[in-house]
Amino acid sequence: MKIAVIGLGNMGQPIARNVLQAGYNLTVYNRTKQKTEELVSEGAQAADTPRQAAKTADIVITMLSDDDSVSAVTFGENGLIEGLAEKGIHISMSTISVEFSEKLAAAHAEKGQFFLAAPVLGRPDAAEKAALRIITAGPAEAKQTAKPLLASLSQQVFDVGEESKTANAAKISINFLLVSMLEALSESFLMMEKYGLEQKQFLEIASALFGSPVYQNYGTIMAEQTFEPAGFKMSLGLKDTNLALAAAKQVSANLPLAELAKSHFESGIEQGFGDLDWAALIKCIK
Repeated sequence: MKIAVIGLGNMGQPIARNVLQAGYNLTVYNRTKQKTEELVSEGAQAADTPRQAAKTADIVITMLSDDDSVSAVTFGENGLIEGLAEKGIHISMSTISVEFSEKLAAAHAEKGQFFLAAPVLGRPDAAEKAALRIITAGPAEAKQTAKPLLASLSQQVFDVGEESKTANAAKISINFLLVSMLEALSESFLMMEKYGLEQKQFLEIASALFGSPVYQNYGTIMAEQTFEPAGFKMSLGLKDTNLALAAAKQVSANLPLAELAKSHFESGIEQGFGDLDWAALIKCIK
């Protein structure tokens, strides 16, 4: 089976490498061509356009930052939708809006192609270890075809049905839970700091109760202030918080915590924290 990966950032690069190491024939495309060089030296082929990448592949994976970037490589000049064969599969592993997921599914169906939403849970280190968790939704035939590929990139795959938007809504909701955790942990740290308790010791107490690697990971980043290099940038945290608010609005749900976190992210970005890890939310509140 031939695979193409479009988008070789912090997540796309290790995902592409794992595709290659799993024995698939791999073509890669990235707007900045230098990012393709290392993978080409390892056995991948480089494409000049998304359309060319899709022409070589049975399955195209996109791993990009937002709706606009996925739209550009899909529908733009030399977009992948024009290169993908009938019954070809586009797997979007990005965190995109529910509305855009529906648009992608409809556009590919019109071309006789398949669209799978497969957003991932995990940071770049999990991607490197092929230890991501993947939430997937889309046509059953496409999921069956893509099953071995997704298994080679992850430790667990959650199938949430045949409507792609369900997977994207689930990922957005998970990210909202992470934002809520970052908000609560930041506030707790800052309060205990005023009582003279070191953040690392408070984290030890909290970890004894919650036993959560997520609390441990982000709490350590906060306590040690290791916000660079960012595993997930604050600017993307704001993007995902806005996605949660938009998804909630579509079904008349209220997310007051998301509104609060949004205001803190916006404040931090105004102060120049946009490229820091989103755990730097604690700096915004402080």
